[in-house]
Amino acid sequence: MTEPARILVVGGGYVGMYTALRLQQRLKAELRGGAAEIVVVTPEPYMTYQPFLPEAGAGSISPRHVVVPLRRVLARCRIVIGEVHSVDHAKRTVTLSTLATEEEGTGNIRLTYDELVIAPGSVSRTLPVPGLAEHAIGFKTVEEAIGLRNHVIEQMDIASSTRDPGLRDAALTFVFVGGGYAGVEALAELEDMARYTARYYHNVKPEDLRWILVEASDRILPEVGEKMGRYAIRELRGRNVDVRLETRLDSCEDRVAVLSDGSRFPTRTVVWTAGVKPAPLLAATGLPLDDRGRLRCTAELTVEGAEHAWAAGDAASVPDLTADRPGATCAPNAQHAVRQTKVLADNIAASLRGHPLKQYAHKYAGSVASLGLHKGVAHVYGRRLKGYPAWLMHRAYHLSRMPTFNRKARVLAEWTLSGLFKREIVSLGSLEHPRAEFELAAAPPPPKNGPKTG
Repeated sequence: MTEPARILVVGGGYVGMYTALRLQQRLKAELRGGAAEIVVVTPEPYMTYQPFLPEAGAGSISPRHVVVPLRRVLARCRIVIGEVHSVDHAKRTVTLSTLATEEEGTGNIRLTYDELVIAPGSVSRTLPVPGLAEHAIGFKTVEEAIGLRNHVIEQMDIASSTRDPGLRDAALTFVFVGGGYAGVEALAELEDMARYTARYYHNVKPEDLRWILVEASDRILPEVGEKMGRYAIRELRGRNVDVRLETRLDSCEDRVAVLSDGSRFPTRTVVWTAGVKPAPLLAATGLPLDDRGRLRCTAELTVEGAEHAWAAGDAASVPDLTADRPGATCAPNAQHAVRQTKVLADNIAASLRGHPLKQYAHKYAGSVASLGLHKGVAHVYGRRLKGYPAWLMHRAYHLSRMPTFNRKARVLAEWTLSGLFKREIVSLGSLEHPRAEFELAAAPPPPKNGPKTG
């Protein structure tokens, strides 16, 4: 009996999930007849729709509705929860570990494939800033979004109850590093949420909270254009957000943020959103990389010089066929990633059937960004929008891109309910340590008379 052609998808994020989803549609006959199989290896059993993380952090959307369960949407695929550590494309094998191998102590396992889709996504790009690893938090995962929301409300609780003016000021100072989408949207949504929450504190006013946005370049939100970027700065500064351009974070040791302009801010909150870099796995594939560490790809989304290897999204350096200048590559953003997966999946199906491949070509349509409830900026097809229309476009666009009707309906229902009722202002910080209370209750009681001395 002929072995089925195994398509191995490494990663369950944007590219991994959308590629596998389209493949199981395009290869229905092959999957049903046993001529092909799709295996998805991913560290998490869900895909996170990252554009909704700021709203999840602000409580506008339930965190479970910004993730898509892979086993539900990829019913014809085999899902393996694990992590790929290396790729030997010459032998068509990957080395990976799973939750089971860790429990068994048997070490890594090898998995063979016929076609390989490399889509591990990206990781936060950090710098050797003293104190960063100890005190900062990122904003790439739903867990970080929930944790940051709980943390912000907890700091307001500390400020409300402390008698130490220095501790109060540090608790109410929030420093965000990075003026791209993640940093600006996260700050804007959380500032909106905290300003609303302050009305329920008898001794914390919105003007007591200090929000600082640190950006190394001379502008924020470069994707929406210079004019809309300047509007976003005016909007944020109008809400008492301290926007510092051409400034870097030099240190955050001892809970003090030291900036390159000499400013020092005692703070208990440093959020790092200063860009991303390709996943470390790419360096362990032995496949050709560009100077940014991304896989060199063709317009057909194959890896250069490596038959049966494919990539898209953050991991891939794909030629931009619509650009005016030669050598241009597609920006590593969600707009390109989702569209690339359609061509990628279609080309894999065509390759298995011996059909010609298509090239990926998409002219960048523009960008939208939220600046909090009913506020936003957009630059789409040459038209600039701001305020409520831009915010509405932001929601409509991302709702249309949210996978599955189930998730679309749930998000839309939550938006509708949030317009009818008040915001939730509850901090569930104990979720991060769910066994803490039981451990305390189960701990043996201390000796009544203290230790005996001889």
